[in-house]
Amino acid sequence: MSTGEVIKINNKDSKIIMDLTRSDLLEIYRLMLLSRKLDEKQITFLKQGKQFFHIGAPGHEAAQIAVARAMKKGTDWAYPYYRDIAFALAFGETPQGILLEALHRADGPSSGGRAMPCHYGNKKLRIPSQSSCTGTQFLQAVGTAMGAVKEGTDEVVYVSSGEGTTSEGEFWEALNWSTREKFPVIFHIQNNKYAISVPIHEQIATGSIYTLTEGFKGLNRYFVDGTDFFEIYKVAKDAVLKARTGNGPALIESDVVRLLPHSSSDDQRKYRSPEELEKDKLRDPIIKFENFLIDNQISTKEQLDELKEIVVKEVNEVADWVEAQPQADPSTVELYVYSPNQIITQENFTEKEFEGPNVVMVDAINHALAEELEYNPKMLIYGEDVAGDKGGVFTVTKGLTARFGKERVFNSPLAEASIVGTAIGLALRGWKPVVEIQFGDYIWPAFMQIRDELSMMRYRSNNTWSAPVVIRVAVGGYIHGGLYHSQSIESFFTHTPGLRVVFPSNAADAKGLLKTACRSEDPVLFLEHKGMYRQSFAASPEPDKDYLIPFGLAKVKRPGDDISIITYGMMVQRSIEAARKLEEQGYSIEVIDLRTLNPLDKDAILNSVKKTGKVLIVHEETLFSGFGGEIAAIISNEAFEYLDAPIMRVAAKDTPVPYAPQLEYAMLPQTENIVLALQKLAQY
Repeated sequence: MSTGEVIKINNKDSKIIMDLTRSDLLEIYRLMLLSRKLDEKQITFLKQGKQFFHIGAPGHEAAQIAVARAMKKGTDWAYPYYRDIAFALAFGETPQGILLEALHRADGPSSGGRAMPCHYGNKKLRIPSQSSCTGTQFLQAVGTAMGAVKEGTDEVVYVSSGEGTTSEGEFWEALNWSTREKFPVIFHIQNNKYAISVPIHEQIATGSIYTLTEGFKGLNRYFVDGTDFFEIYKVAKDAVLKARTGNGPALIESDVVRLLPHSSSDDQRKYRSPEELEKDKLRDPIIKFENFLIDNQISTKEQLDELKEIVVKEVNEVADWVEAQPQADPSTVELYVYSPNQIITQENFTEKEFEGPNVVMVDAINHALAEELEYNPKMLIYGEDVAGDKGGVFTVTKGLTARFGKERVFNSPLAEASIVGTAIGLALRGWKPVVEIQFGDYIWPAFMQIRDELSMMRYRSNNTWSAPVVIRVAVGGYIHGGLYHSQSIESFFTHTPGLRVVFPSNAADAKGLLKTACRSEDPVLFLEHKGMYRQSFAASPEPDKDYLIPFGLAKVKRPGDDISIITYGMMVQRSIEAARKLEEQGYSIEVIDLRTLNPLDKDAILNSVKKTGKVLIVHEETLFSGFGGEIAAIISNEAFEYLDAPIMRVAAKDTPVPYAPQLEYAMLPQTENIVLALQKLAQY
């Protein structure tokens, strides 16, 4: 029998017939063996102390390879989960790539030693470098599929997980968005009955994600024996064809077995009986496929044994080669947290004072967004309520849908993780999402997408991938918004390496900084104080469309010689008011507006402190663990010998922001609080 001969396959178990060549079948078997032997080699590395963690695919190989073969390598996209080694191999990853990451070598294709093994990624194969967070990948896949639809391609996006991860809310958000819009996503749920040690009956109400998703109309659903290659291959081909032709996403639940513990850190004998483990071995997909090849006279046992020896030799040779490759260089540890490319630098920037009628901050932001939509055809704006005549709850995006169309400025579901997660998936394929979270108080469902996905994408992929998403969010109090519409959130996010944090205090800066954010190669959290949107003190003449302000450049709002105030946001105006009152008492107060918190203009801070010898840090956020503590530490460490008084801080009291006006007034920092602190410093 020639290797290219088409064989009519009759699988006795599933009664499924399809056309495959002998060479196809032998290649499928080889990939199963390769996956298994690479798993075994990594277990050996663990025992030798050369590798520190491993999650294996034994029992999942047939399901993963079948779906991969139904897709187009190099054209389609994939978000595989940590058990997807067989999928990665079938999708084009090499044994070298797998083991380079396993042994944390510098040339690993996913992370270059920055991420744990089994977190697959390869830009050439359109596999974004994956994370450990369970469920975050679903929304990113939806965003990438959204981009395919917007670009008019027929690409399909694969995303997978175990059955346990379907308990995460982001899985359901992803199903909702992709089904409603008919995005070409293949959700592959590999059900091995255990989420680490938690059995399926403690995870899923019906015992099957297939039955639990019955209400999603337009979702093409399949339940399949994931240990039978032919059964799942037929299903996968149908699902991919439907997705590729605009007939909606698919959910494939593959009934598989887990032949190893969850990971190298797990011992499944603690929660699974010997009888159950032996029963699973009877469904080993490699043995089933091997028996099929022999029973149908496609190959002999001797030929398959010879192929096994070839695969083992290949894995051993690759392992020897990988061990000789260079380790990650410790001197590179701080590289690739941020893009090395800056849109505008301090060296080529000149601060300008513009003339003309004042524009309030809300309008300046609106104009900046319109100008950037005009400038960049790949820029999108979306979020809850942002589209149409409403234009957001503060009307920041009013008129943009009418001008640029609903394909570029549109509403999202009321789901913050969905907004940010899909934006990441869009950004990975070259779009520029500028998304809105209505209130800082409600950003927390998106925190994992921001902290563990968005901000880490460049670093964990060793500068291979980037996701320069802009997140606009209204923050701050003084509007009687109470506990849930008044939070200051900046220090939560300045503690997030990889994320730029911007906080303007006036209309001109808001426009110039937002335009920089829209062109930046880094993700940006753009904080807009809602109490300043229409305030006259925050209004200013409007900069022109070419005015961009570099990040990390503070501004001296008021020069002085006696005391420095370091501040930002709403507190800039209150600090200026307090400085004027101290001037009446004969003191010269310098006010520094930071403008961006990450990057932070340390030089401006230190130069001011060295000049005055006394410093007051003012921010609206609560005092304890507020951002002012970081500024104080920098000053204490780098300018201690210049200080003539203790560093002082004025901030909100350490309580939530209350609703009643008199309580809110007492809790938030007021001008008189700043005046009292300045007087104390002046007299020191």
